[in-house]
Amino acid sequence: MVTRRLLLRPPRDSDLDALLALHADPAVNRFCAAATPQGLPAVKAQLQGWIDHWQVHGFGHWAIAERDHPERLIGFGGLMHRSVAGHAGLFLYYRISPQAWGRGLASEMALHAFEQAFGQYRQESVVAAVLPNNAPTRKTLEGLGLRLKGTLSDGPGNAAALLYELDADRWASLPRAEPEVVAFAA
Repeated sequence: MVTRRLLLRPPRDSDLDALLALHADPAVNRFCAAATPQGLPAVKAQLQGWIDHWQVHGFGHWAIAERDHPERLIGFGGLMHRSVAGHAGLFLYYRISPQAWGRGLASEMALHAFEQAFGQYRQESVVAAVLPNNAPTRKTLEGLGLRLKGTLSDGPGNAAALLYELDADRWASLPRAEPEVVAFAA
């Protein structure tokens, strides 16, 4: 799939090194280290889960590259059915390399995912979880039209995440515009 600036494709086994490198970047994990798989077996299992989701549902997280450099992945993201802290739904996820931050690329990917979720797959809503101190991602989610719905807690000792939601009716009422650029300093 191609957007104005991105190439989006299903993940494959050969993406393991790119995913390992992304997870190993301290800047990428600044706000979500606890939710990042650690070690080769865990990252392999994550990637296999994404591949399996595609096989079962026909959509899922993409491997993301810029159209001008299709051979170089800048991240992963998209939609998957998940259950997080007891909340099941269609979750938006993205992890983008710091070199690609601040240009609206995550928003561009998310807008394409929403088009699929609400147009092609006729989903009722999409949710996203983010830690309260991750102001850039919160601003991105709010700019995309998601609204704060509540919190999710994985249990004692873990910070509660904020749960954002975009439903089909709100999506239909939103104007379509270029993604807003969100400053995100490493």
